[in-house]
Formats: sequence, C-alpha cells, structure tokens
Amino acid sequence: MKPFRGEALSWELSNGVIELLLDRAPCNEIGSVALAELEEFVPAFKSVEGEAHALIVSSARKEGFCAGADLRELYGEIQSLGAKQRASGVRDFIERIHSVMNALDEAPLATIAAVHGIAFGGGFELALTCDLIVADKMARFCFPELRLGLIPGFGGIPRLKRDIGNAAIRDLLLTGRSINAQKAQSIGLVSQVTAEGDVLRVARATAAQVGKFDRETACTAKRFIKPIPHEELQREIDIFCELFTRPAVEAGLRKFVESTDPLPYLP
Repeated sequence: MKPFRGEALSWELSNGVIELLLDRAPCNEIGSVALAELEEFVPAFKSVEGEAHALIVSSARKEGFCAGADLRELYGEIQSLGAKQRASGVRDFIERIHSVMNALDEAPLATIAAVHGIAFGGGFELALTCDLIVADKMARFCFPELRLGLIPGFGGIPRLKRDIGNAAIRDLLLTGRSINAQKAQSIGLVSQVTAEGDVLRVARATAAQVGKFDRETACTAKRFIKPIPHEELQREIDIFCELFTRPAVEAGLRKFVESTDPLPYLP
C-alpha cells in the first residue's frame, strides 16, 4: 500500500497496521471530497488485506473526530436542483456512503476508531463501522439528525441495534442529546476510555495486541459476532431518502447554514 495524502484524509501501512487519518477543516465533515477519497481507500486497503491485521481510523483535527455530513455543501447542492434531481442525487450520495461504510464494517481485519472531541451524526456512524471504539475521556457522541427532520443516514441505526440495547438507541435518536465517553462505555458502545490526548497511543497498543493472534481465526470470529444488517441498512436508505423530500429538511438545513454560531452542530 502506497502512502496517500489527499484533501480530506491520508493513509499508510506500517508494521501490519493501516492508519486512516481524517484531516479536513473545520471538523472532517463528510462531503463529496471526503467520500471520493474514502472510495479510493476501500480498494487500497483491500489490496493489502493479507499484509495487515488492523486498521485505525483517527483524526488530525483538534476539534474532534468528525462532525458528520457536510451540510453546507448538501444545502448548496439542493438549492440548484429540481425536486426529481434532488431526490436522485441524495440517493446516489447515500448509497455510495453505505457502500464505503459496509466495506469498512466487514473488513477482514480488526478495525479501531480512535475518537477524540466530537463524533456527531455521520462521524458517529463512521466510528460505528469499527470493531472497537477507543475514546478520549473528552469525546462526545451524538445523533442530531432529527433537528433537520431526518434520521441518521450513513447506517447508524442498524449498527447501533446490532451493538447495544434499544433503550439507549431511542434516547440517542429521539432526544438528539450527546453522551460523553464514560456514558458511551457504560452502555457498551466504547471499549476503552483514555486520558485526554492519549487515544491514538492506546489504539495503536490495541492494534499491536490484536496482531499477536492468528489472523484467520480472528476474521472467522469477527464474521460470527458482527453480522452486517444488510436489509435494515437498505431500509434506512429508503426512509432517509423519503424524509429528505419534506420541506422540514430544507428548512432545517437553511437554519444550520445561516447560523452564526461558531459550531452550529453542537447540541
């Protein structure tokens, strides 16, 4: 695997560990640039599956892991399209995102999200594709989509239903409140909580531990304990796209874009 550095992310392989680093101001929002580079990453990491035993996803931005979808870009695009084009464009984008997320979810190696700061919306969903989430004690997780008249659209609900209890999922989804790393660990979402600024070191130590065991056995175990909920993921796409056509969504996006708050995505 050749090292890569793009506009939104970079990656490299070292000592059997692939490190995928998110790095796009202001907080790694996932838009057309990030998606295109993630689509480049998927075949790149698949080409070295035999050489790698772990993948770490982390962020170079001090603001956090990922603030979710690039809502400003999304709003700008829908303003220039008719209703039919808008619906088609949104579905295409969401299906492409799901393809990337599914590839990360089912990767035949251990995947670790090293989360600091905010992991909101699509950023939270990206972390959920990983087998393990290691979180800085200052990390926060949130699904704010209902404020926009939407549900999470990058696979978050089916993956949460697979991983934790429904009571916690309903609270996260319906209230839009954020939870801290300690709460996330208590409900089984986060596997380790680290000291502030120590999350990447701990994630690397975890990847090294994973590398001590037989890779084929680990892959077999992963397939058994982490099935991909394909039917529910497809249903999520359909619901998201249906909701996106409602006037409430355009109004919510406009409110976000016109906000003068420095971090309007914060709860």
